[in-house]
Amino acid sequence: MFSKTVTLSAYLPVLIQFVLAAGIAVVILVANRLFGQRAAKHPRKDSAYECGMDPIGDPHPRFSVKFYLTAMLFILFDLEVVFLLPAVLVYREFVVANLPIVLPVLFFTLLLTFGLWYELRKGAIDWER
Repeated sequence: MFSKTVTLSAYLPVLIQFVLAAGIAVVILVANRLFGQRAAKHPRKDSAYECGMDPIGDPHPRFSVKFYLTAMLFILFDLEVVFLLPAVLVYREFVVANLPIVLPVLFFTLLLTFGLWYELRKGAIDWER
């Protein structure tokens, strides 16, 4: 069921996809630079349009660091699901192939649990502070 030997030719489609993606991105950026329209800089036209009213105040409000920290923690624990779900879905195949999967999954879970404990201890999620 599982092949223990993997050759480099098995990764050739992935390499081709990366090269094509990078090539398309470069072609789009170069075409934009060569053929794109360039507008003259004008302070009135470059200002934000607020329904005909001149903008008042700071255009970029400052966000609390806790907002960014909460977003980063969400991404971190969202990625946990991305890495654990495939392990759960192929657990039987790993057991049949006699490949150990429980210890790496437990290590990963314990590492994330330690990270959550550390964040809670440092007060990263405490909004009152």
